[in-house]
Amino acid sequence: MIWPSHGSNPQYLYEAMGLSLPKHYNDFSANINPLGPPPILKEKWMEFYQEIFVYPDPYAIQLKKRIENLEQVPVESILIGNGGAELITLVARMLAGKRVLLVQPTFSEYEKACQANKCEVLYHQLCEPHFELNLDELRAKLAHVDAMFLCNPNNPTGIQYPRSTILSIIEECKMHNCLVILDEAFFDFLIEYDSFIPYISKFSNLIIIRSLTKMFAIPGIRLGYLVAQPDTILMLSQLQSHWSINTIALRAGELCLENESFIKLTQEYINNERKRIFEFFKKNEFGVSSSNVNFYLLRDPFLNDQFKLFEFLLHKAIVPRHTFNFPGLEGRWLRFAIKGCEENNHLMEVLAEWRHHH
Repeated sequence: MIWPSHGSNPQYLYEAMGLSLPKHYNDFSANINPLGPPPILKEKWMEFYQEIFVYPDPYAIQLKKRIENLEQVPVESILIGNGGAELITLVARMLAGKRVLLVQPTFSEYEKACQANKCEVLYHQLCEPHFELNLDELRAKLAHVDAMFLCNPNNPTGIQYPRSTILSIIEECKMHNCLVILDEAFFDFLIEYDSFIPYISKFSNLIIIRSLTKMFAIPGIRLGYLVAQPDTILMLSQLQSHWSINTIALRAGELCLENESFIKLTQEYINNERKRIFEFFKKNEFGVSSSNVNFYLLRDPFLNDQFKLFEFLLHKAIVPRHTFNFPGLEGRWLRFAIKGCEENNHLMEVLAEWRHHH
């Protein structure tokens, strides 16, 4: 069976399962803000149209200045990308032929991008169900690699690693001349978050990747940014194709980043929904990862392989994310986004029905 390697676009998943896509379904497989894009984007949409016959600013100065003000990081330390995916690809290009460590289970695109660039990929496997990150277990491997990817909070588990652990890893890597690529695609869903950006000036081996598509629900537009020391930014920007960021993405990004209240609203909404559904899971004996963000792993502990539950949900027009291509999970969990109140209610109803029969 050829499993789709990404959430979203459920038609491919139903096709792989030999099922026809229902007319109405709830897609829990993409970790996007359930509140949708900030309303300001709709209000200004016609203004964007006026700009599509002009080339975008290749230096993205307005957007970089907005990030500079928000994050207190100089413009020379910022690179804008066509979504986090392009930035991951650029980093992998910079690492061509080198040895790269991945902390599994994690986002599958790091490995794809590294393999495409002939890197030698090594793995460090975290143990379920707590997925704890321990520097002592990593230490031996860090001495022999050129770079490591670390997703925090992690996709697919939703777990936020302790700040002290990450700092120790960055320090250890600096001793071994090893780059740390910290992917923070979901950082803005965390209520308690201490930024690692202030450490950029101290650590030349630190690269931080951020996505704007998840919080602001604009995955169709593609926008993200990377923060690192200026010489790293220069190297990466030379690998980037011309005009990779379009005008609409730049404008949308500028507007989104003005929207502090939208972020606060989202964080509270997600937090309340997560508490509510996790209580249901506990009561109905479902195992769940200790997520701090807008998605989580779930399993029925009475099954080893979750395939039967997966199939049941698809028949009920609920689309979870399979975990067959997450090493160390191999289908023993399913990943769900936290959606709007109604969709979450629907999910709980269907899982209650499953529990009733199993």
